[in-house]
Amino acid sequence: MKRIQFFILIIGLLVLLAACGTADQEEQNTGSDNEQDTTNEEAETATNSYEQIQEAGVITVGTEGTYAPFTFHDEEDNLTGYDVEVMREVASRLDLEVEFKETQWDSMFAGLNAARFDVVANQVGINEKRLETYDLSEPYTYTGAVVVVPEDNDDVTSFEDIEGKQSAQSLTSNFSSIAEENGAEIIGVEGLAQAIENIKLGRVDLTVNDRLAILEYINETGDESIKIAAEQDDVSESAFAFQKGNEELVEAFNEALAEMKEDGTLAEISDEWFGEDVSSQ
Repeated sequence: MKRIQFFILIIGLLVLLAACGTADQEEQNTGSDNEQDTTNEEAETATNSYEQIQEAGVITVGTEGTYAPFTFHDEEDNLTGYDVEVMREVASRLDLEVEFKETQWDSMFAGLNAARFDVVANQVGINEKRLETYDLSEPYTYTGAVVVVPEDNDDVTSFEDIEGKQSAQSLTSNFSSIAEENGAEIIGVEGLAQAIENIKLGRVDLTVNDRLAILEYINETGDESIKIAAEQDDVSESAFAFQKGNEELVEAFNEALAEMKEDGTLAEISDEWFGEDVSSQ
């Protein structure tokens, strides 16, 4: 009798172990299937195809939200700025809703690579390295280095004229290097506002800075005590950035931008933020 009970106990244990083994295996298969599904979804999403975006009716946009006047929050905490409003107009013309995903600049392209958004709208400069890695739209912003002087200064009309003059500059900026290369004596300051203040107080002769930053300052403040005296011939261009292989989406953006340039909408948005058209050379 005891032997029979022993054999029954052994058989029960074997059945239980077999069941547990089967359950463990099923759990592992389920995990693998889920992981595979996620991988497939990511691979499918990574194409960011225009057809998929049209079907969803929404385009996701990576932007900083802290980079005025291009992408920032206003006093009522609404996301706005030049890049944001250009993006909204493009999306409207493509019959798409916009979902902005605010991301730090250092993580912006990692997010694009991982298909967390379809496009980056954040003053992405066009250069050879980016053209090799990403699809870029036609430019919607043009800028470059400019020389800023007091309104009554008629001595400076070119970059050659700043030789020997004192220029207020952030010491680590590219514009400081440009001023120095053109023979200016560099006076260190902590930013554009301090540079302009030094010009107005007569402590320095000029500053070299970004054209868009100067235009935005003048447009925002209405300050007529300074002016742009000279502009660098070389300009930089900014565009929307996409993952490689999105030719249809890029073409759709380019067509919308071309329409906006032709009907004056892009110039109007530009004038609102900078007081003049920065969307063309």
